[in-house]
Amino acid sequence: MSGAPSSRLSAPSALRNRGPILDVLRQVLPAEGLVLEIASGSGEHVVHFARHLPHLVFQPTDPSPEARASVAVHVEAERLANVRAPLALDAGAADWPVGRVDAVACINMIHISPWTSTLGLMAGAGRRLSAGGPLVLYGPYVRDGAETAASNLAFDASLKARDPAWGLRRLEDVVAEAARHGLALDRIVEMPANNLTVVFRKAG
Repeated sequence: MSGAPSSRLSAPSALRNRGPILDVLRQVLPAEGLVLEIASGSGEHVVHFARHLPHLVFQPTDPSPEARASVAVHVEAERLANVRAPLALDAGAADWPVGRVDAVACINMIHISPWTSTLGLMAGAGRRLSAGGPLVLYGPYVRDGAETAASNLAFDASLKARDPAWGLRRLEDVVAEAARHGLALDRIVEMPANNLTVVFRKAG
């Protein structure tokens, strides 16, 4: 799949956070295998990760045709051989157009999608991940017993104003849903700008 340069999207937040996320991915991704990215967006994350992790193969996905076109342009511009053509995939769908994968990454989706997308994400990752494979999530959350930053509260309000089905999720609810699908919490990493990287592992 290819597209014109005008199809290339850019997300300033992706350029800011891709370095810190890569630092975590280096610690948790397998030595080799296939990494499925859910909600690839502009494609700036996947090309950055693929460039720095050449031992892995990446499968970007997004339900948006515009996003998939942007991913294709970024991949073509970077001349990356370890990124597959982007697939149309809705995290909330009952079935995913992929087979077994060694890792799943999902960045900044859970708070800007309905809760049903998170339910589908956990079900899909539970079905597709190899034993021991990680599910890596990045974004802002609300946590029991932890004060929510004022900036995150304002962000949550703005999200709900755009769509009442959106908003910051309670991390404990996400962890509980993951557990229902055989995904055990592995670690929580504090990230810049009051975000978290949350890593789960598929039970063996």
